[in-house]
Amino acid sequence: MEERKHTSSHYEKELREVKNGLIYLGALTEQAIHKAMKSLLERNSEIALTVIKEDAEIDKLDTELEERCIRILALRQPTAIDLRFITTAIKITGHLERIGDMAVNIAEKAILLSKEPQLKPYIDLPRMADLVGEMIKLSLDALIKNDLVMAEKVRQKEQLVDDLNEQIFRELLTFMIEDTKTIHRAIVIMQISKNLERIADHAQGIADMVTYMVTGQCVRHQTCSLNDKELA
Repeated sequence: MEERKHTSSHYEKELREVKNGLIYLGALTEQAIHKAMKSLLERNSEIALTVIKEDAEIDKLDTELEERCIRILALRQPTAIDLRFITTAIKITGHLERIGDMAVNIAEKAILLSKEPQLKPYIDLPRMADLVGEMIKLSLDALIKNDLVMAEKVRQKEQLVDDLNEQIFRELLTFMIEDTKTIHRAIVIMQISKNLERIADHAQGIADMVTYMVTGQCVRHQTCSLNDKELA
């Protein structure tokens, strides 16, 4: 009995370590986005270079978490919700690693823009960055708390990011039509906006995996939101 209790306790510890690792990885990606946007707004290439350098830590943690999950699958043979949690965690680490890559892309674009006159004040891009940061935090909170309502809030915020991305595109298109000298800078800003929009997609992907973990229902390819019955 004591040996079984010890084994169970160790297994629970392994699951907690995976959860804690996901939270830490999420915090790193949020920090990367914040720094990348700071480098853009302050036209500071040194901050951007820090984002690029620190991405190696995100990649390393992604690999470590994936290997840890695979080891649990092989040695513990989890079932039911534990099995869904581990398989979900593997996918979530991938989403977070890709978010880190998007932050690097933004940092690289910030370096390019710092070498040219600023095209326009940045208003909507910081709004997008704030939204995607909230989405990442919400999606991971939903994971830790098994909270479907939080997961649904992530999906709702994703539409706001899409709307801002479309708004930025239309505004920059006007700049390019009116003055061809703005084309390069406008395209780079569009790419930053697109990266933020893709980060939102990854955050929604995490929320969708949380829904799968809790309910066993795959919602990744559904265009409609969860109904009230599913949220109950």
